Amino acid sequence: MTRAPDLPTRLRLVVTRLARRLRQQAEAPLSPTQTAVLATIDRRGPLTLGELAEAERVQPPTITAAVGRLEHQGLVQRRREPNDRRVVRVQITADGGELLDQTRSRKSAYLEQRLASLSARERATLERAASILEGILEERE
Repeated sequence: MTRAPDLPTRLRLVVTRLARRLRQQAEAPLSPTQTAVLATIDRRGPLTLGELAEAERVQPPTITAAVGRLEHQGLVQRRREPNDRRVVRVQITADGGELLDQTRSRKSAYLEQRLASLSARERATLERAASILEGILEERE
């Protein structure tokens, strides 16, 4: 008899599968790392590479490579600080913002379609679960 996975394992598997499915629906021409970096820059505003690496919890070489690829595609640009020319900040471009909007719209449409088939009770349960998960995420940060 196969034992059901415990709640943390099941939750991790479900969240991982959902995240993968949403990435597939986004149809973005970017890697998951590049997409995450672009979204962080969009959400937090212009950041230094060090701030970005810290926000993404990755090593600086990973951020440098991701930003280089994003910059090559015209999705971000580097700007020197006027008061301290040694400081360079990365900011999203109009094309980067447009790409994020498109991918977010595709993901939202996918979720809306899937959620529409649920009962009101199931949607209310998911609403409560979303609040709990947000609380868990906020504790870490």
